[in-house]
Amino acid sequence: MRPPLPDTTPIRPANDPAALDEAAAILRAGGCVAVPTETVYGLACDASNAEAVAGVYEAKGRPRFNPLIAHVRDLAHAERLVDLPETGRRLAEAFWPGPLTIVAPKRPDAPVSDLAAAGLDTLAVRAPASPAMAALIAAAGAPLAAPSANRSGAVSPTRAEHVAESLSGRIHLILDGGPCAVGVESTIVAVTGDPVRLLRPGGTPRAEIERVCGHALSFAAGASDRPEAPGQLTSHYAPRSAVRMNASAPEPDEAFLAFGEQRSVNAVRVMNLSPRGDLAEAAANLFSGLRALDGAAPCIAVAPIPDYGLGEAINDRLRRASARKD
Repeated sequence: MRPPLPDTTPIRPANDPAALDEAAAILRAGGCVAVPTETVYGLACDASNAEAVAGVYEAKGRPRFNPLIAHVRDLAHAERLVDLPETGRRLAEAFWPGPLTIVAPKRPDAPVSDLAAAGLDTLAVRAPASPAMAALIAAAGAPLAAPSANRSGAVSPTRAEHVAESLSGRIHLILDGGPCAVGVESTIVAVTGDPVRLLRPGGTPRAEIERVCGHALSFAAGASDRPEAPGQLTSHYAPRSAVRMNASAPEPDEAFLAFGEQRSVNAVRVMNLSPRGDLAEAAANLFSGLRALDGAAPCIAVAPIPDYGLGEAINDRLRRASARKD
């Protein structure tokens, strides 16, 4: 039986050994804990415990056809869960620990609940670079399913306070590791055939993956009613305010998410993702910028972002944030 939920979810420092012990005990008991990764804050549970996984879906209000990522210690741990072809092993060796998720055929004996895999015969796996997440995987003694620690479809959290705003009272503990360094979710690739397919742009740029694969990645956006991996729903990462992309300038009644050097503009409020035009800085600031402008105006206008490197991931998130919400 899962532990009872607190009225207000406590926040503990992620670098405190006692807090990590507390978090691991909660996970072993079937609870869920928000933990910082290098990408965004994840909502972790024991991936082998179907009741715990159901608790994560419930806390987020996440559709159960939307699969989760199983976070592992390393390549050897991943190969207990999935059958990796040679290309998959090369990618893991090149980019793990780090912001790359690999979708591969799930092993029949994998200790991961069918609910975490959303009933698919594949599984998404990642070895995170975050010290807190790595320590928690080791302490829990199991792979951890960990989608972003926010209500489903909303802006992803890059700080502990973002998690508390969205999920306090719905989860058991929040580990505070400060702001996330990468700021957008992991890149997801599928190694279920040849060539390797890109399912979601993210924190590892496409060009770096292509150098390891030796070929261009095909892009598979996925069906919104049956995604192969997280982050493929048409409307996702969305603030309450509407989002207008590629805006050369904001309207006076809009908020403005700027990028690069900006002349003075007439807007309700302005945030700049990176005044010097650095895509890594912009990615790290994307979700916090959307949160800061959300509700300040009916619409957030967003300056054009170059569509290469981390810009591909930024534009992917902005397209999904701007999609019509049913």
